[in-house]
Amino acid sequence: MNNRAVLKWCKLIIGILLLPVCFGAAAALWKVLGISEGADTVWVALLAGAGCWLAIYLLLPKPMWVYVFGHELTHALWAWLMGARVKKFKASAKGGHVLLSRSNFLIALAPYFFPLYAFVVVLIFLAGQVIWDWSPYRVWFHLLLGAAYAFHLTLTRHVLKGHQSDIASQGYVFSAVIVFLGNAAMLLSAIPLLTSRVEVVTALRWWLESTVHVIARVSRLV
Repeated sequence: MNNRAVLKWCKLIIGILLLPVCFGAAAALWKVLGISEGADTVWVALLAGAGCWLAIYLLLPKPMWVYVFGHELTHALWAWLMGARVKKFKASAKGGHVLLSRSNFLIALAPYFFPLYAFVVVLIFLAGQVIWDWSPYRVWFHLLLGAAYAFHLTLTRHVLKGHQSDIASQGYVFSAVIVFLGNAAMLLSAIPLLTSRVEVVTALRWWLESTVHVIARVSRLV
């Protein structure tokens, strides 16, 4: 218990120290969005897909089993990637559970920043592009991608209204910072690839430069 408490305090301190990185990510993301706003054909389809899902989310029963299954599967996938074994997997509309041989903060928090179904949409389109040349159907890809990412955002927000053991186990401040940084990293990589208005490396460099700028400003104030 004492070791767990000490670890939580350490994560709280790390979370606070990472706040400049969060501000740097937000500044870089804002810059990328500003440069990419001219990619109308991409944004119209993405936002249309997101709007379609939002209408479903507000008007129809929430497909919680689909979300919970994806949530627990994300835990399992990240565990496999990090060399852990999945001993038990359970998912239902009321909740789910994955028993792993070992875990860490990335495995615990991955479902909150890794949009699994959006990733599946990308993999399916890439496979279709290689096999059947789906270039003429790119607008449908953007439409489905927007819906899948909106699905991730809305239902993640919905479940976060209640108690989440994943978040509590890592500490609320640390979890919030890691989830924000994970989502920011996904967007700073995905938006340049989708809109072709800026290179991914350039977007990540802006993140680094903005973070350094924030740290410098904080240092001057201190």
